Amino acid sequence: MPEPELTAASSGAIGDLPLLRDAAREAGLIAMQYFGNSPQVWMKGGTSPVSEADHAADAYLRRTLLAARPDYGWLSEETVDDPARLSARRTFVVDPIDGTRGFLEGQRTWCVSVAVVEAGRTLAGVLECPAMDETYWALPGQGAFRNGKRIGVRTLGDKAEISGLKQLIELVPAGWQKRLVRAPYSPSLAYRLAMIANGALDATFVKPNAHDWDIAAADLILREAGGLLLDPLGRAPLYAGEVTRHGALAAGSGELLGVLVDVIAGLDA
Repeated sequence: MPEPELTAASSGAIGDLPLLRDAAREAGLIAMQYFGNSPQVWMKGGTSPVSEADHAADAYLRRTLLAARPDYGWLSEETVDDPARLSARRTFVVDPIDGTRGFLEGQRTWCVSVAVVEAGRTLAGVLECPAMDETYWALPGQGAFRNGKRIGVRTLGDKAEISGLKQLIELVPAGWQKRLVRAPYSPSLAYRLAMIANGALDATFVKPNAHDWDIAAADLILREAGGLLLDPLGRAPLYAGEVTRHGALAAGSGELLGVLVDVIAGLDA
């Protein structure tokens, strides 16, 4: 299974990290004002909730980040997509609250996800998880960090803690089934990837239809922690292109990740 090519962050991307961290921190504080306070909620497409907290955090991030980098493109879950972003060299890829459903239910594992992407690759990524009192960030070749301490994926033991759709987990070969332990579900995909990066989880399946804003920041954090997020062909996702939606993905490290990639590869067989 080939490992995707990594490129070093340029000085410009390194300079973007403090901007992303500061903006994500403030957006997290904005969201926390609504957390547990019954914010107004609407439904997108009849099935996906969005709240006034999402809108408030998104408005702050867009105003702040584009004021600092007016030549960057903008791609956010809560902003109507403007194709003009495709002409920008770099693009902010933002989810103001990843895990909105859990946020509205009072679960703490939601986060503000902010990334800078160039040529399809994430150059800087931040996850601000204020209800968990956690901040994750990474730059290519610089490692991944949680609250200032370097993090890494854990070595696979006799048991492997896994998350994702039950139907996919049941497709893992029988020889692995006795080693798998299903982790409690977290509605934030970004946070699940951060859990793998932090050694709190071994692997997860990602069901089809994840969007760039769900995974662009967490992908880099996981990669810098020693893990990978891969498609059925063993390739890393590309971000901020014309198509912002992805098929099934697998995240983890080592031999188990290879097993998960084989499972999602078999879905189209």
